[in-house]
Amino acid sequence: MNRLLAAGDPLLNGPIDLTVVLIVIGKTVAIFAFLLVAVMFYVWFMRKVIADMQNRVGPDTAGPWGLLQTLADGIKLFFKEQSVPDTADRRVFFLAPYISLMTAFLAFAIVPIGGKVSIAGHWTYIQLADIPIGILFLLMMSGLGLYGVMLAGWASGSKYPLLGSVRASAQLLSYEAAFGLAIVGVLLQTRTLSTRAIAEQQSWTGITSLGRWYVIPAFIAFVIYIISAVAETNHPPFDLVEAEQELVGGFHTEYTGIRFAIFFLAEFMNLITMSAIAVTLFLGGPSGPSLGFLPADNPVNTWLMPIFWFVAKLLALLFGTVWIRASLPRLRYDQLMDLGWKWLIELAFLWIMVSGTIIVGRDQGWNLFLVVPATVVGAIAVLGLLRLSMPKRSEFLEEIR
Repeated sequence: MNRLLAAGDPLLNGPIDLTVVLIVIGKTVAIFAFLLVAVMFYVWFMRKVIADMQNRVGPDTAGPWGLLQTLADGIKLFFKEQSVPDTADRRVFFLAPYISLMTAFLAFAIVPIGGKVSIAGHWTYIQLADIPIGILFLLMMSGLGLYGVMLAGWASGSKYPLLGSVRASAQLLSYEAAFGLAIVGVLLQTRTLSTRAIAEQQSWTGITSLGRWYVIPAFIAFVIYIISAVAETNHPPFDLVEAEQELVGGFHTEYTGIRFAIFFLAEFMNLITMSAIAVTLFLGGPSGPSLGFLPADNPVNTWLMPIFWFVAKLLALLFGTVWIRASLPRLRYDQLMDLGWKWLIELAFLWIMVSGTIIVGRDQGWNLFLVVPATVVGAIAVLGLLRLSMPKRSEFLEEIR
């Protein structure tokens, strides 16, 4: 067991002592605190940006520039009355919010935030857990997060939460396949499941290092990943799970007070986690230029600069999600399903076929000027045949009747 643990993290090589245990506990607390602060800042940032886009002021009372407004809202929810429906399954009703919160946090645990540093004489990464199967762990946590939503809707004993949770399960099934296939597009390039190894393969050695970021060779996979991640986190325009006009509030309609706040926290924590994973897989993780006038082993270059570049890339992606929220209307449910099943999955398979052929051809020394166009034409032909073979929507509905 000790050998198994030691294989995953250089921190655990050798005898385990109290210092190592305290470092692990400290990293856990620090990363959880980072997520909490990130959610608070993101909610404020989202409200301010959308207000600017709509020519409004936004939060401006609680704290300077309204920075403490999210904290004030959380404190208010903490002291609000906790109501439980008479028809609810009380144990499952209480458990569901914590399942959503824990899966969001555990998914973030594999994200490399910074580089390798020394703490109290022990070398460790600014990352909670670097497990060899990090990507599989991410997919597992992404799937388990649905259980919190599904159990919340079912345990509420009300029809609107149940409909919201059923929608959530259908939406996850629709976009989890495209989400996983988009990640496969990166794994073909990296040939590893470790998030730390993926980030290190994109490490910064100069301006030419931008070409090593997988957003360039796997751009189609990046676009598919972003769309699928937004849909999986129930973020607009894919927030059919919480459609107020149809389902009152969706799966958390019957939740009040701190339990509602936990669902609120878990949703935005999931969004931040998915954006952080995108930074790791496609944008080089914490890699970036260091301060040349300081030695390479200076704490600013080993500690602060990797975290700075990671946060900067994360903020850029989160701004994109805010822009999407402010710009696009909510999709109809049939449009939501069509996009996932009829477009994203097919495009993801098409990209895997093309990128796989390019990688094999490069390794085998094939003439890529002939192989790549032939592969693209063949993949498009297969996709076209699949789409032509699909019955029209009206015919499909008539068959069901």
